[in-house]
Amino acid sequence: MILAVDTSLGTAVALIDSDGQVRADACSPDPLGHAEVIGTLLERTVSDIGDGVITHVVAGMGPGPFTGLRIGIATARAFAIGRGIPVVPVPSHFAAALSILEAEAPETRFAIVTDARRREVAISVFDGVDADGIPNLVEPTVLVPRSGADARLDGIHQIEVATLDAGALARVGMLAARAGRELTGVEPIYLRQPDVTVPGAPKRVS
Repeated sequence: MILAVDTSLGTAVALIDSDGQVRADACSPDPLGHAEVIGTLLERTVSDIGDGVITHVVAGMGPGPFTGLRIGIATARAFAIGRGIPVVPVPSHFAAALSILEAEAPETRFAIVTDARRREVAISVFDGVDADGIPNLVEPTVLVPRSGADARLDGIHQIEVATLDAGALARVGMLAARAGRELTGVEPIYLRQPDVTVPGAPKRVS
């Protein structure tokens, strides 16, 4: 079985079997309270797996805010280390795209849009699925002013999502693992640097 954890929007955790069917899931739509709920959601999801064995952990890598995203990724990595199993990093927009493709099967390009705060949105453009069944990313994720999204997409159908299906994230990770592919690196997709930074060295006083 495969466990997926994502905190790019709210907090979402899911467990799927080898057929991609969701065995258990739990989520919270709160975009801020990740640390307060993720332990409870994780415990609820994996509390009754029976004879199943978790073989991979899929971590949603964003785009998302700095602190929230790190909480989910750290949780996924800690769980994997404790079990001695690999982490599969997956951009969170791939999960949203797979959900749309499974539900609507759009025949043309479409854009996944998520709120990036500060009157900005994160946009990724997809077109169907590739040979491995993974959503086909045709335009990498960019951060743009909300007011400029229409001009940026120039008629491409926009789908704004406020929550993420961790079951879909797990299925993307499963497909990537089976194909031996890496959809992203180990670094989170922030798109914007954190507000708090490490201060520089103190100025010398003569």
